[in-house]
Amino acid sequence: MKRLDKKTLQRLLKLTVHVGALIPLALIIWDYTQGNLGAEPIREITLRTGKTAIVLLMLTLAITPAHIWLGWKQIIPLRRLLGLYTFLYAALHLAIFLGLDYLLDPQLIMEALFSKRYALIGLAAFLIMLPLAITSTRSAMRKMGKKWKSLHKWVYVAGVLAVLHYLLLVKNSYTEPLIFVVVLSFLLLTRVKPIRKTILQWRRNVENWRVRRSLVTKQ
Repeated sequence: MKRLDKKTLQRLLKLTVHVGALIPLALIIWDYTQGNLGAEPIREITLRTGKTAIVLLMLTLAITPAHIWLGWKQIIPLRRLLGLYTFLYAALHLAIFLGLDYLLDPQLIMEALFSKRYALIGLAAFLIMLPLAITSTRSAMRKMGKKWKSLHKWVYVAGVLAVLHYLLLVKNSYTEPLIFVVVLSFLLLTRVKPIRKTILQWRRNVENWRVRRSLVTKQ
């Protein structure tokens, strides 16, 4: 079977991200037109956009660990795309909260922010993601140089705040939020320098073993 060339593979991977990221939005629009959002449609849309934003944020943060564990260089360019879709859903989530839930009333919004910890933490996560989205272009990367990397490390803080926001929001079942806590913890631990070095050394050992086994088999 003929292997795909690098450019074709990148196009297919990006297409997969586009389709996968837009499906939740398409489902929300479809359910809205069909009246399938239940008795509290605004709350349902708010929850769906928020959950999708967290899932996409976890996938964004998983790109580097996947490269560390599996050596998948081809997925690294997807990080920017996933990050932008994360911001899109986070922006929709916030817009629905402010515009539809609180009707852009400054007094109600301020009361919500200071009486509900999850709202304040969610806003903090969004404000962190805002400059990251603005500076996600290649021109911004060139202009900022080393400062760009330092700025974009704040995505990990945004990830922690987003998961905490969800954890505080849920009142009954903590299963899903705790899954995100475990996933985020694993992704962050993979980035810790000693752990990353250990994983990379393990990968090199496995690759060397495969090479030696292949040579023995050929003999």
